[in-house]
Amino acid sequence: MTVVDHFDSDGVDIAFLDTGGGKDRPPVLLIHGFASNVQTNWTNTGWVEFLAKAGYRVIAFDNRGHGQSQKLYELNDYGAPLMAEDGRRLLDHLGIGQAHVIGYSMGARIAAFLALAHPKRVARLVFGGLGVNMVRGMAGTGPIARALEAETIEDVSNPTARTFRAFAEQTKSDLKALAACIRSARAPITAEMVGAIGVPVFIAVGEDDVIGGSAEELAKLIPGARAYTIPGRDHNRAVGDRTFKAEALAFLGGP
Repeated sequence: MTVVDHFDSDGVDIAFLDTGGGKDRPPVLLIHGFASNVQTNWTNTGWVEFLAKAGYRVIAFDNRGHGQSQKLYELNDYGAPLMAEDGRRLLDHLGIGQAHVIGYSMGARIAAFLALAHPKRVARLVFGGLGVNMVRGMAGTGPIARALEAETIEDVSNPTARTFRAFAEQTKSDLKALAACIRSARAPITAEMVGAIGVPVFIAVGEDDVIGGSAEELAKLIPGARAYTIPGRDHNRAVGDRTFKAEALAFLGGP
């Protein structure tokens, strides 16, 4: 397994990875998506190796309820603002004052709350797999939660919900914890809120991604933000795309 260490985040056990070097530049903090984990989202897709070879210290953590982190089952154990604090506490734990932050899908939403709550801790911000739907919110969480709670995947008829259930099974996730996570109160992010993000932002969404929404439309709401549409990729296949990696790397090192 990729994750090699744990720390206490205000009473919640969080598993994390810390690798690579690069003392002359900010480290990169990676925040994965729903039902995923460090291994699936960042290691298997080549991101950890790619960034480390580029000279960055790479830090990534399994979100609460995911991967090797503690599984929690109450609605108030989750929510993006709370999960963003896990990221901030990890930076505290490692003695890191400021980091670049890359979030994918749900991780992008968590990264946005991290930048809003602690702007001085974020150098540059990358939203992957989540465009304008960040401010529109996610519909249909009820069917997804019920799909996760179903006795078997054969009991799930909703095709979108079935896709989430299949992915959760693929990542060997705790289905009950994921259901609590997706049922939790989803703190809204408004256009005004994203417009107040004061760090450089890069947004990348797959051309065929029906979950994330337009990167360009979100970029219009954030002063100075850059947008990139990943050619020929849907939500799941965009995360490891080589052009996404190259564009993000250029952004992290750019003016």
